[in-house]
Amino acid sequence: MNSDGLHTSSLTSLPLHYRGKVRDIYQIDEEHWLIIATDRVSAFDVIMPNVIPGKGKLLTELAMFWFDKMSDVIPNHLSDLKLEDVLPDAAERAQAEGRSMIVKKLKPLPIEAVVRGYLIGSGWKDYQNTGAVCGLELPEGLQQADKLPEVLFTPATKAELGDHDENIDFAQVVDTIGEDLAEQVKSVSMGLYNSAAMYAADRGIIIADTKFEFGLDEAGKLTLMDEILTPDSSRFWEASTWVPGSSPASFDKQFVRDYLETLDWDKTDPGPTLPESVIEGSLARYQEAIDRLTA
Repeated sequence: MNSDGLHTSSLTSLPLHYRGKVRDIYQIDEEHWLIIATDRVSAFDVIMPNVIPGKGKLLTELAMFWFDKMSDVIPNHLSDLKLEDVLPDAAERAQAEGRSMIVKKLKPLPIEAVVRGYLIGSGWKDYQNTGAVCGLELPEGLQQADKLPEVLFTPATKAELGDHDENIDFAQVVDTIGEDLAEQVKSVSMGLYNSAAMYAADRGIIIADTKFEFGLDEAGKLTLMDEILTPDSSRFWEASTWVPGSSPASFDKQFVRDYLETLDWDKTDPGPTLPESVIEGSLARYQEAIDRLTA
């Protein structure tokens, strides 16, 4: 780790369990993980070679804010363990400070709970091709970035690192995790999105869509995990400039995606190096969104 950000953590006192697109996960004991949000950035399921310095800390700050705010809706995976007890060595602790969560181990559900309030991204492409999003029929004549007639629950599979998530219909969720749990995931996800969207709207931000991940605790209780309502798991738009018919100004990594779309790149590994202007622009957008939402 250096002033240029943290690309990859290197703890030796804890065994590394998994290194994802953004997060490094270490095993603390049989009941807890240490999750470190690095400054890596991924787009189109490819990890870029350089980082956005400070991004991991900003994502962690916002996720912790939302976990606290939504704690009366659903329990989450956060633990009461202290970082200094988990990483007593100061040098190792410096890699994790401000960018980590100590969480309880859960049995993760094999789906991503995607909620859409606006027609954008893969939903827009689906609508253009079929007139529907994930099999849910929509009225004719909608434009890119239109507000949907109603909020949609459009789940997806969880892809392995390097693969693409695939949209699935609700019937497949029922087949995978059972009807009662599927209905609970849908209800909680819609409630979380609606509550967050109203809160963000009062602060000039549109949450166009988001995804949630859930697990089951030892008692089989549904529990919120991973991250929640961050610029890496959601599309945040500037409400004052939103106009249907075009891709709105965003506070999320769409800024990075838009740059990458201008390149002659086939969206496979290795990813191109991001220029400083894109890094600085992306970080400034993350910071503004977090300042507005947490003020």
